[in-house]
Amino acid sequence: MRYDGGHKRNAFLTETFGRFVQWVPVCPEVEVGLPTPRDNLRLEASKRGVRMVAPKTRSDITEDMQEFSARRIAQLEREDLCGYIFKKGSPSCGLYRVRVYNDVGMPDPTGRGLFAHAVTSTWPWLPVEEEGRLSDPVLRENFVERVFAFRRLKDLFASRWTPQDLVAFHTAHKLQLLAHSPVLHREMGRLVGQAGSLPRGDLQDAYTLKFMGALEAKATRAKHTNVLEHALGHFKKLLTADARSLMVEAINDYHNELLPLVVPVTLLSHHVRLLDVGYLGGQTYLEPHPKELMLRNHV
Repeated sequence: MRYDGGHKRNAFLTETFGRFVQWVPVCPEVEVGLPTPRDNLRLEASKRGVRMVAPKTRSDITEDMQEFSARRIAQLEREDLCGYIFKKGSPSCGLYRVRVYNDVGMPDPTGRGLFAHAVTSTWPWLPVEEEGRLSDPVLRENFVERVFAFRRLKDLFASRWTPQDLVAFHTAHKLQLLAHSPVLHREMGRLVGQAGSLPRGDLQDAYTLKFMGALEAKATRAKHTNVLEHALGHFKKLLTADARSLMVEAINDYHNELLPLVVPVTLLSHHVRLLDVGYLGGQTYLEPHPKELMLRNHV
């Protein structure tokens, strides 16, 4: 519920994505003790830094919000979070371009909500996004992809993993990582190569930061096209001339924005299953998130 008693219900998050995740509701302003409805709050620049203030009453709740943030984050640590969605423009939960007012009342849209800042500072690798930005199909697919990838990574590191397990994990995510950041994929490869010599904790933290940082980079049509062409190379002479021609046509049509990504990927998956191409069959790129979400139908 918003400060004015209204709401911003998002059908995709509650009815579609919600089938695959468990939501942990957090409202910093209510949980810090403010009523609903209530006067609006805003961020203001001062000599003491950015403050959270009710402009009508001049009530300053910065310290209350900071103390709450530390306490709530400690509680959320036990929830094993895989992602976080923040509220656009909120002085507590806004992630990007939150207005910070100067001493003459002029806004500068470069701030971040106090609670959002605390969360992202504590967990720099956590997939985060604003609910307003999730109306963009590319950003929506990117966020959901990161959530499921992070879950797989957490499951790996929660086990008694070995260097061989990390190599297998990295190998399975090769095409998915190449679709986002070939540069970080190469850096991660060098890191994985040191898996037997680095301290486990250091390796885990370094790999997590690079893995999630790579997936945060946007997967473009050009990078997806390169990945699809790379995957096609694994078939060598397994495909008939007609099947290969159809696959090439689908990739080119996707690259030229005539088809959504789901078409060449579905065709590729069909050939992988039919011809039992083992290496590709283990690639998370083919299904990085539940197909029921239909995210690749729109990118």
